[in-house]
Amino acid sequence: MLRRNPSGDLPRVHESAYVDQTAILCGKVVVHENVFIGPYAVIRADEVNEKGEMEAIVIGAHSNIQDGVVIHSKSGGAVTIGERTSIAHRAIVHGPCTVGHDAFIGFNSVLFNCVIGDGCVVRYNAVVDGCHLPPGFYVPSTLRIGPQTDLDALPRVSAQASEFSEDVARTNNELVQGYKKLQNEF
Repeated sequence: MLRRNPSGDLPRVHESAYVDQTAILCGKVVVHENVFIGPYAVIRADEVNEKGEMEAIVIGAHSNIQDGVVIHSKSGGAVTIGERTSIAHRAIVHGPCTVGHDAFIGFNSVLFNCVIGDGCVVRYNAVVDGCHLPPGFYVPSTLRIGPQTDLDALPRVSAQASEFSEDVARTNNELVQGYKKLQNEF
């Protein structure tokens, strides 16, 4: 469902993207080509800053926002999801936040007020809060990363983790095509 926010902004969704009919996109949201947005995802750009302004939530081309994901931003801050990036089931991305290209954010993970570099992998139930994660970092499951975390102690993304991320992105790109063909059937 696409709906306006109180400021009057309506989501802009590229015609090649697939948005499940149970998903809610509200306000200043921009969805680029060949994006998959799964069931019960909520992407809501409706809060303004003290000047009454807000930045957009932007989903880059060929990315996937899976079932039950919530993307929102405090006080009109920008949220940018890069190209070919996967945000897995029930993850929360709360801006201001930037997630780079070719990244993978795992099930039930939480991102807040952070930057996730290109090619990063954040596994399930992890939290990244208030810090900048440079490209190619790997955050193991259940780990909390914050401003005081020694990033040198974190591993880099392995070939296996990178292949997994690419496979998820590829699979969801194929789902876009399949669901687009079925879209008028339900």
